[in-house]
Amino acid sequence: MTSHPGAGDTVDWGAVEAGWGTPFPGDFKKFMVEYGAGTIDDYLSVLLAEPQGGFDGGPAYMGMAEESRNAEVAWRVEPSKPRLITWGLDSSADILCWQADGDDPDDWPVVVWSRGDGRWSEYPGGMAEFLCHVFRAEFDRCPLGDLSLWGAASPRFLHRDEQQRLRDSGIDPWTGEADPFAGMFGD
Repeated sequence: MTSHPGAGDTVDWGAVEAGWGTPFPGDFKKFMVEYGAGTIDDYLSVLLAEPQGGFDGGPAYMGMAEESRNAEVAWRVEPSKPRLITWGLDSSADILCWQADGDDPDDWPVVVWSRGDGRWSEYPGGMAEFLCHVFRAEFDRCPLGDLSLWGAASPRFLHRDEQQRLRDSGIDPWTGEADPFAGMFGD
């Protein structure tokens, strides 16, 4: 998956990791540098790394902190379960997280809340490995609620700022054609 000019985000990892009280996985840090927060094939959104309290101490709508709280509502059936940190969401309302258990974040498995199945599934390896397995259709079954990325030969990533720039210019970011809904919902 190639990035595009202007992709990538600068993250204050000291603030993020202090806010969560833990280091973050190395592959996610590299992803933020190369790609940043954005969307893959208009289906899976990768969230921007943010402090646990959100930016400026307030919750961010659909941000990492807010979505981690949402994931833990479904996860915390038992108080002894390790906490979750959400790194992605998809258009099927699935939630993609790390099971933040253990001292080495590079060993944290990915867990996916499947809205369609109403259950959690765990996948060894980090975020980048998980995405590669999805793109190559290497799991026993697709872990996401839709087959949009399953076996995707050349998935496309768009940084959130590039998506917004295209929308603001009246272009659908995913088709490159004029957006028939441009301007309908205000600025």
